[in-house]
Amino acid sequence: MEWSIQRIAKLAGVSSRTLRHYDAVGILAPARTDAGGMRWYDEASLTRLQRILLLRGLGVGIPAIAESLERASDEEALAAHLVDLEREADRIRRQIRAVEQTLRAREEGAAMAAEQALDGFDQGQYEQEVTERWGAKAWQDGQAWWKGMTDPDRAAFQQEHLDIAAGYAAARAAGEPVDSEGVQALAERHYRWIGAGWQTAEPDLDAFAGLGEMYVADERFAANYGGKEGAAYVRDAMRAFAERRRAS
Repeated sequence: MEWSIQRIAKLAGVSSRTLRHYDAVGILAPARTDAGGMRWYDEASLTRLQRILLLRGLGVGIPAIAESLERASDEEALAAHLVDLEREADRIRRQIRAVEQTLRAREEGAAMAAEQALDGFDQGQYEQEVTERWGAKAWQDGQAWWKGMTDPDRAAFQQEHLDIAAGYAAARAAGEPVDSEGVQALAERHYRWIGAGWQTAEPDLDAFAGLGEMYVADERFAANYGGKEGAAYVRDAMRAFAERRRAS
């Protein structure tokens, strides 16, 4: 079977321009291009795209994606991703159960068990997660940066994100398109906020857009933007920002 570039773009939630960019950088070529210039993708293309989208969802940039694609077969890599996804799904289920139990205990005036209340919330897991995704140095640098900030600086950094999230929510409620000037101004602030955390003035655009994918895929992050639908709006705004910046 074959699917047109427009069909694949719609199903994957990416733009046709993004798919053409993936071809240009050598990570996803179409199965064929017809006489009219239309790009067509086959089942092997879908498998490769699935892998690329999973990596983007982890915030991985194009160079690292290209390296990963060369290092392991699609089947091997997807099997490893499946293990990670199942582990993450289990952790989220545990967190949901823990919160439900906490609410129930408070409503009933019952005693809470610490083990149950904190099941799935072990912050040490974030160290492993960040290390696996971006390397040990990323975790160490991030911790050093955060601990080196003053309390007012930490509060200001956190408030900036709250303001950005509130801005996205208001724009979405007002029906503003994600590529409008107002929403793109929010995306610019978001980009700078991410850059401050990553300690770079110009974060990688693919990694920035990949974070948007992670916001939708991970309920922990989606909750910051009002749930999955709100996170999808933010993702689309971030993607539009990255594409606009890349084209400029």
